[in-house]
Amino acid sequence: MIAAFAALAVLLALGSGARGAAARPLTSPVNFVRRVDNPWFPLIPGTTFVYRGVKDGKAARDVYTVTHAVKVIQGVRCTAVRDRLYLAGRLEERTTDWYAQDRRGNVWYFGESTAELDKAGRVTSTEGSWQAGRDGAQAGIYMTALPRVGQVRRQEYYKGHAEDHFAVLTLRASVSVPYVRSSRALLTKEWTPLEPATLDHKYYVRGIGQVKEITVKGPLERTELVSLRRPVG
Repeated sequence: MIAAFAALAVLLALGSGARGAAARPLTSPVNFVRRVDNPWFPLIPGTTFVYRGVKDGKAARDVYTVTHAVKVIQGVRCTAVRDRLYLAGRLEERTTDWYAQDRRGNVWYFGESTAELDKAGRVTSTEGSWQAGRDGAQAGIYMTALPRVGQVRRQEYYKGHAEDHFAVLTLRASVSVPYVRSSRALLTKEWTPLEPATLDHKYYVRGIGQVKEITVKGPLERTELVSLRRPVG
């Protein structure tokens, strides 16, 4: 009996340690590789994704370009992704996001620089901008190496400004958008405690990345992948 209790104590201690390790971001530079090639969220420099849909009651066009630029954040080389959102034909928001992949294949989100623009192209707000390591902000996992139903991850953390989370719902979702159709899509739900009345669903297709996003709770927003241009060679 004494031996059994001792074994149980060891197991409990190991479980506690595993949970503690999982809670600590493993963002040491030695844990990261130079490319982001997770099949569910590949970021190959030179790739351009174009999405169309609706936001704020206006026709939306979102151009998402994986650049060759890198930014070193907390010693980690991050791929820079340029995002341009047009509403009713006018550029309303420009953003640069920074991602990096660890050796296990998880894609980490290290921050973003975002600006909202008025009709004259002047910056009216940079709310939502953050960078890991500044003012207590922390990188989070944007996409796991091996998505499984029930996985929950925090994608970003900048208290009061950026606190997105996601959970994996299924890897057998059906999705049809202008660019692709699949019956084996990865479906996640995404939320933030900063906007408790809003819930989004995102669909990812293996080898492509995100193909659709739609609000299932809150003001309607929807974007679907309409074209994808890959680098030549």
